[in-house]
Amino acid sequence: MSKQQLKKSDTSPGRGLLWLFGAILTVQGFGSAITEAGWNTSFGVGGLLRAAHVPEWGTLLVGCAGAALLATAARRHFTKRQAH
Repeated sequence: MSKQQLKKSDTSPGRGLLWLFGAILTVQGFGSAITEAGWNTSFGVGGLLRAAHVPEWGTLLVGCAGAALLATAARRHFTKRQAH
């Protein structure tokens, strides 16, 4: 791959989507778990999981998946930054 192709792939929309989906899943998962614990209600992904009869810890899994996506996005961001 040439340097120009590498530069072009650095600004791919996939990187931004990784950050976006990570943030959404983190807020939806952990936010819903907090609301369920404090106010006995759920919202967003948590509400859908409740309707599908998923156990209460399912929302925490969604939050952890979001945190993992954010960690992956951060790692990619900082490794590409150090490579230049």
